Amino acid sequence: MKYVGAHVSASGGIENAPINANAIGAKAFALFTKNQRQWVSGPLTENNISQFKANCAKYGYLPKCILPHDSYLINLGNPEKEMLAKSRKSFLDEMTRCELLGLKMLNFHPGAHMNLHSPEDCLKLIAESINFALDKTKGVTAVIENTAGQGSAVGHRFEHLGAIIALVQDKSRIGVCLDTCHTFTAGYDIKTEKGYKAALKEFDTIVGFSYLKGLHLNDSKKGLGTHVDRHESLKKGVMGEDVFRRIMNDSRFDNMPLILETPDESLWEEEIKWLYQLVS
Repeated sequence: MKYVGAHVSASGGIENAPINANAIGAKAFALFTKNQRQWVSGPLTENNISQFKANCAKYGYLPKCILPHDSYLINLGNPEKEMLAKSRKSFLDEMTRCELLGLKMLNFHPGAHMNLHSPEDCLKLIAESINFALDKTKGVTAVIENTAGQGSAVGHRFEHLGAIIALVQDKSRIGVCLDTCHTFTAGYDIKTEKGYKAALKEFDTIVGFSYLKGLHLNDSKKGLGTHVDRHESLKKGVMGEDVFRRIMNDSRFDNMPLILETPDESLWEEEIKWLYQLVS
């Protein structure tokens, strides 16, 4: 069973996210549990929490189909002590919010070394940050998203993801989300059938499919190996249709959230329908 959805708005209250997901025919959804561009947001109210859970139940959204995303400000590999502490505090807050909402996963970008320390040191710091948050929460899995490798960001190589996981103490609460745009622009040629098979074999060897918790389904405005993170609407970018047909017919991606982060929200309902039409 494929669970396709989109990263929907929680404007006006987090309880609106499942309503917005249902309105576009989504069987899964992503959301921000607080303002993604602010370090501090007000706490969730009892009404927010109860109404969110009620609306998820009303529209049939189980925790396995919901993949919240953390703030873009967080850098768990920041070499500057003050900013690292700020990032860890914010990440812990996000994990706690997920716990309160009954959610089981939190998706996040791993971080960047900012050319102030080595990528290897950055990966170690990210793992330490994850351990810090896992020690203080229960039941929520930290889901690392692979990156395009733009700037000094780490996480664009499967080896980076494997290195972080190796240093996480509680292996039962760490996972990975693969973004199709990021994977392609990081240099994995999933556009072709040969490249798709090779990339996923490499992922399984280095990371392991047991850690895969979800996908972000995005086309790309930029080409293979450009290390530029620019999402495009499906069928309008450089990746073509075949990679999405393969994904929708690949049982390895069953029973996990497959989330659109394509730039034109008005196309999400159409894109979701099109993806389901690819199933043969």
